[in-house]
Amino acid sequence: MSLWDALLVALRAVRAHWLRSALTMLGLIIGVSAVVLLAACGLGVKNSVDARIEPVANNITIISQAVSVPNAPPAQPLTDTDADALQNAPDVASIAPAVTGSPTPGAATTGTLIATNNAQDLTANIIGTTDNWATTNNRNLTAGSFFDDTQARQAARVAVLGPTAARTLFGQRSAALGQTVQINHVPFRVIGVMASYGQQLDNTAVMPLDTARRYVFGHGKGSSAHQLHQITARATQQANVPAAMAEITGILDARHHITNPQMRDYQIQTLGSRLTSFNQIVTILVLFTPAVAGLSLVVGGIGVLNIMLVSVTERTREIGIRKAIGATSRAILKQFLLESTVLAGFGGLLGVGVGIGLAFLVRAIAPAITPATGALADFTPVLSAPPVLVAFAISLGIGLVAGSYPAYRAARLRPIQALRYE
Repeated sequence: MSLWDALLVALRAVRAHWLRSALTMLGLIIGVSAVVLLAACGLGVKNSVDARIEPVANNITIISQAVSVPNAPPAQPLTDTDADALQNAPDVASIAPAVTGSPTPGAATTGTLIATNNAQDLTANIIGTTDNWATTNNRNLTAGSFFDDTQARQAARVAVLGPTAARTLFGQRSAALGQTVQINHVPFRVIGVMASYGQQLDNTAVMPLDTARRYVFGHGKGSSAHQLHQITARATQQANVPAAMAEITGILDARHHITNPQMRDYQIQTLGSRLTSFNQIVTILVLFTPAVAGLSLVVGGIGVLNIMLVSVTERTREIGIRKAIGATSRAILKQFLLESTVLAGFGGLLGVGVGIGLAFLVRAIAPAITPATGALADFTPVLSAPPVLVAFAISLGIGLVAGSYPAYRAARLRPIQALRYE
């Protein structure tokens, strides 16, 4: 019997018991579709987070920290002169110093913004910074504008609200523009509303650095007048982030008189390294999660094994007749192996189709169920050829392996015993 004839026999056998074949393929369909869908969702999550982080992957954040070494001298805070010195680093494109937190403790409206038009209030994070903060941190505005250098030098009482703050205080973002809010009992004019950048970063009010020190944090005078909570440095390009970090470390070590790295009173963080770590974790999940889902393929393989054993038993007399008229054991083996492979192949193809269909369904409904302010606001499953091909190949392999033992049993049957089988 030629391979084509064996294939036709296998197709007729599958069609003759279509319901049984469909139930047998169900396990493979579920397994393959789960692998395809989970791989697509994993890649979608990775791309979505990458899209959010990559624009600021060349940002470097410097924050003050306490020195944990015993008998160490007091830690020096970051200051305006530190920020000015970092401007001279060759691989640093821009610097955005900032003071952050809540207003002066003890104030009646600590950490609270109060809208004058409807008496709404909320607790929000206050950021005092320079006019290039939005550019350095890749923050866009949906209404109005960011404060300029003149307003920053004059300590103007202006504020740019995050979308959550604007929506909470005024009902909608666009309504906040031009309104007045009171921060620590001081009126501020809203000149802009920022686009969403994540839930924790959306509940903010950004104002000029000296304005925040004078009216909100109470740092207008004394030794703390020039202290900073953090400095954001933007490298000239992402490839230069390590060089920029080395330059920043050298400048701050010299300014703070640090000779032992353990005595550093500042910490340097970069989103680029976090992105690399995240991508490594997601890569593991993209490989591991579909592998777990692939366990259902084993269940499907057991179903194929079971149904092929039943098929051999039911067709014992047929096997005896074929052997009696000259069919070889090899031909019988090939026939049943081909039947199990065809059965698994159909299951794999249907599973691929179902998985792709579910991926498109998730892509269609994801915008409705994913929070617009979340990190996965732009999440869409990403279909790629390797997971699809691997899942289909595994289903074929399972069909081949699961059909091996029943085919071997069929090939070993003796014609006389098979013809006597009732």
